[in-house]
Amino acid sequence: MNIQHAGQISEFADCLYGSGAVHSAITDMAEAINHRLAGLDNLLVLCLLKGGVVFTGQLLTRLTLPLELDYIHVTRYGTDNAGSAELRWVASPTHSLQGRNILVCDDVFDEGKTLSDLCAYLSEQRAASVHTAVLADKIHTRKPAHFRPDFIGLNLPDRYVFGMGMDYSGYWRNANGIYALKVVG
Repeated sequence: MNIQHAGQISEFADCLYGSGAVHSAITDMAEAINHRLAGLDNLLVLCLLKGGVVFTGQLLTRLTLPLELDYIHVTRYGTDNAGSAELRWVASPTHSLQGRNILVCDDVFDEGKTLSDLCAYLSEQRAASVHTAVLADKIHTRKPAHFRPDFIGLNLPDRYVFGMGMDYSGYWRNANGIYALKVVG
C-alpha cells in the first residue's frame, strides 16, 4: 500500500464507533477491572504490541490499582502480513512473570489464537493469574471454544476494521474511533 492510498481510505470507511463511544467503553471496562482485580497484588499490565498500545494507554489512565507496565510483542504475521500458525516472538517482557498477576491488553479479539496461546505461555511461566482485556471483539464463529477474554469493551461485525490501535496495512492506528472498510456490492 502506498501513502496516497492510505490517505484516502477514510473516505471508503464506515464509522462503527466514534471517539465518545470508544472512550465510554474503555471507562466502563476500567471500572470492571478495578472492581474485579481489587486486592490482587503485584499486578503487571502487559500491552500486546502493536495494536494494544492505544487502548492500553487510555485504559491505564482509568485504572486505580497499583500496577507495573510492560509490553510483549508476539505476532502470527510476517513482514508480508501473511498469517501463520506459529507465534513469532519479537519482544519479550522485561519483568519476571513468575508469581505475577497479569492483565494482557490487546486491541481486538478476532480469531483468538494469538491471545489464547500467549495466555498459555504466561501460565507456563508460572504467573499467579492471567486476565485479558480487549477493546473490541469481532462477532463470528472462528474463535477457539475454550477461550474468551475476561474484559471486552465493544462488539464488532466481522469486517476489516481499523483505528484505536488497529491498522489498515500499517496505517490509521491513530484514528480516534473504530472504522470498517465499506462493503462493496
